[in-house]
Amino acid sequence: MAKAIAKRAVGIVLGVGLISGAVIVRGSGAQQGVPEQLKPPEGQALAAEAHAKGFQVYTCKDDGKGFNWTLKGPDAELFDKAGKKVGRHFAGPTWEWSDKSQVTGKMMTSSPSPDADSVAWLLLVATAHLGDGVLANVTNIQRLNTKGGKAPVGGCDSAHDGQESRVAYTADYFFYGK
Repeated sequence: MAKAIAKRAVGIVLGVGLISGAVIVRGSGAQQGVPEQLKPPEGQALAAEAHAKGFQVYTCKDDGKGFNWTLKGPDAELFDKAGKKVGRHFAGPTWEWSDKSQVTGKMMTSSPSPDADSVAWLLLVATAHLGDGVLANVTNIQRLNTKGGKAPVGGCDSAHDGQESRVAYTADYFFYGK
């Protein structure tokens, strides 16, 4: 018991906390320059972060108003700060960590990327979890620092119905929990 209290006290002094055994660091650069509506709810701590490299996958569909590129989902790998692969990101949207824990989210709010040629920045809320690892207790996910990934302009018509387009993108994902 005394050891646990001492560990928690050290964590408070250093600005470090624990979520399900994973070390988290508060005060990361994740929140600098982020619009207020994209900040996680008060009391959330950073549980993990990853840089995604991959694709936003779009399908050409008739949505009743004409043919448009519709997001099918992401297809990306996740990397830590050292460049080591730590997981993947796929349709759902779902993130899977190398420990096989998963979190699926739903968008709460968005803000245009400062880069006009890039997909929006997002704040998502967790809707489902799988496994007992790093992502097990995640409640919110941010997508920031996006590059690329926007739906194609044109080229979607009846002749291309059902065709997929894979648009390269990168983004930083920040995972928060209590």
